[in-house]
Amino acid sequence: MKDGTGDASDFDAATQDPQAWPQIAPVSYWEERYTGVDRVWSGKVNQVLADIAGPLVPGRALDLGCGEGADVIWLAQHGWQATGVDISPTAIGRATAAAEASGLDADRARFLATDLAAISVGAYDLVTVSFLHSPVGLPREAILCQAADRVAPGGHLLITSHADAPPWAEASHGHEHRFLGPLEELEQLQLDQQTWDVVLAEVRARQAIAPDGQPATLDDVVVLVRRR
Repeated sequence: MKDGTGDASDFDAATQDPQAWPQIAPVSYWEERYTGVDRVWSGKVNQVLADIAGPLVPGRALDLGCGEGADVIWLAQHGWQATGVDISPTAIGRATAAAEASGLDADRARFLATDLAAISVGAYDLVTVSFLHSPVGLPREAILCQAADRVAPGGHLLITSHADAPPWAEASHGHEHRFLGPLEELEQLQLDQQTWDVVLAEVRARQAIAPDGQPATLDDVVVLVRRR
């Protein structure tokens, strides 16, 4: 899993053979996805994360569904003690190697291969979840609610997701994914209004390159909340 800056064909590749989805465990699907190519994502930080985390005072950060580690590496390079978690051991291996190649030690950027719905330790000043979409069964709502539980007082939870499929993606024979809007993302978090402040809940446009090489505009949902 991970960023919104990978190859433009990523969404199409992830929606192949929808009839097989119910029979594939998430860890199996994503491990095959990563082992099938040398690199899945761009290796660049998600711009939303950079824009939002940049002004924050660095502390402890947790990136759920970290993929090949670009966001964690960026956070570590900007003063955060960052941890990345993904269900794919191959993705975590690549992330660890990329961090080491960037000169970061394990105290600054660490990675864990584990179930995203089973994170039960630690409190973080920033928890980020970017593009947590999966064509196979994944308890996304439970993962996001648990992500909120990991936020320390005064800390932030940042969720970035696709607002819609890219214009070049084809519908998948009755298995179309329904993307949530900003208010729907907030509703699923079931946050106590006495405990949380909504900082951002909006749709942002970003520029991308379509498979045919033409420029395209994609919309992302951005939700940022702060625990009081």
